[in-house]
Amino acid sequence: MIAKISFVAILSLLHILPTSLVLYAKATSRGRDTLELSIGIGSGSGGSGSSKDCGDELLGNADQSQCSQEKIPLLGPIIQAPLLSPVVQAPIVQGLLNFIDQRLALVYPVIQLFKSAITSDPLGITNSWVGGDICKYKGFYCDSPPDNKSATALASIDFNGFGLSAPSLDGFLDQLPDIALFHANSNNFAGTISPNIAKLRYLYELDLSNNKLSGPFPTVVLGMTDLIFLDLRFNSFSGAVPAQIFTQDLYVLFLNNNAFDQTLPDNLGNTHVLYLTLANNKFTGPIPRSIAGAPSTLTEVLFLNNRFSGCLPYEIGLLDETVVLDAGNNQLTGPLPLSLFCLEKVEQLNLGGNLFYGMVPEPICWLGLNRNLVNLSLSDNYFQYVGPWCRALIEKGILNVRNNCIPDLPFQRPVADCAHFFAQPRPCPRMWSYSYVPCRNAHLDPLVPGIAPSP
Repeated sequence: MIAKISFVAILSLLHILPTSLVLYAKATSRGRDTLELSIGIGSGSGGSGSSKDCGDELLGNADQSQCSQEKIPLLGPIIQAPLLSPVVQAPIVQGLLNFIDQRLALVYPVIQLFKSAITSDPLGITNSWVGGDICKYKGFYCDSPPDNKSATALASIDFNGFGLSAPSLDGFLDQLPDIALFHANSNNFAGTISPNIAKLRYLYELDLSNNKLSGPFPTVVLGMTDLIFLDLRFNSFSGAVPAQIFTQDLYVLFLNNNAFDQTLPDNLGNTHVLYLTLANNKFTGPIPRSIAGAPSTLTEVLFLNNRFSGCLPYEIGLLDETVVLDAGNNQLTGPLPLSLFCLEKVEQLNLGGNLFYGMVPEPICWLGLNRNLVNLSLSDNYFQYVGPWCRALIEKGILNVRNNCIPDLPFQRPVADCAHFFAQPRPCPRMWSYSYVPCRNAHLDPLVPGIAPSP
């Protein structure tokens, strides 16, 4: 009879062994790299609450008086059985989530909370945001954090083009302590940017473009010294852009297509950026002369579709690394400075849709015949003359001078419009500077009359 009871007990214990071993392993392997987070563990294998098993000793839940002495010796040999290793390493356990690093376990509830706040997911992206393997979630990427190369953390997020909708990013982006890159272009995220992102010590690329974000410029980014890429395009930010942003160590600053409405600060020339896009806002006033301070960095400068006014400073010609310069559709006026000839690397030069007048400078057209200039747009201004080099560019399709006041060319303004414009004097300060060429070219110097002395 005793042997029969022992045999039944053995069978019973073998029946619960996998669960007991896994739970034991959980309790005794805290030093492992894998962290197991218990989510909603039930009351065992579905039996009644009055039925207890000595296997529950491993969790400290069993009534010790109900465990017979015959069962205790069985635990030793069973735990040491070869079955132990594969059971402990099993990646899927009912009621458990496995994480390869505690850092991932900490951001799991943050992600799930954000998932619950998403109101539209047209591509079904969030369907992959299940389970403990966060590194396989669509849009999530893991890597070793700078402070621990042996750890694994959520390092970057790329939601570009997902079309996700959510009322806010607060409580999500600012709760990802190891994030280095956050790209969320072309979604429908609304709200403002939380000041708590200041604590994201590794963040160096932030792309929130083409969303529905609003409010003032997020001044929190001014204190983020590792940030080198800031893209806030195509949102509804408004007000002033702080002058400090132009002295921050950014390589890329995209602010276009918002509602910023101020004059540009004098420290604009202190910028370190390669790409400065201020297009499609409400910026006013002149383009600062200080822009000359950034000749070795600015590759693309986009001022188009604002409310800039005044005369174009000759210092604009000192941007000798600039490939794209677009100041179209503003209220800039005056003659074009000959210093534009110094933009030897420029490929796209758009000054159309302004109030420029006078002669289209031949040295600028020379760039289209001998350098990289492939698009020179001066349409919708009030220019009166073009020389032979510029006419050659018109024939090549490089120069567009439509809707000006050039008498012998087609598609020009009505004579009455031109007369009305020139009836109102529009002088520029420092008129001498418009014939000043701050660079030298052995082939062109004899052809540029009246080069002014250096100011």
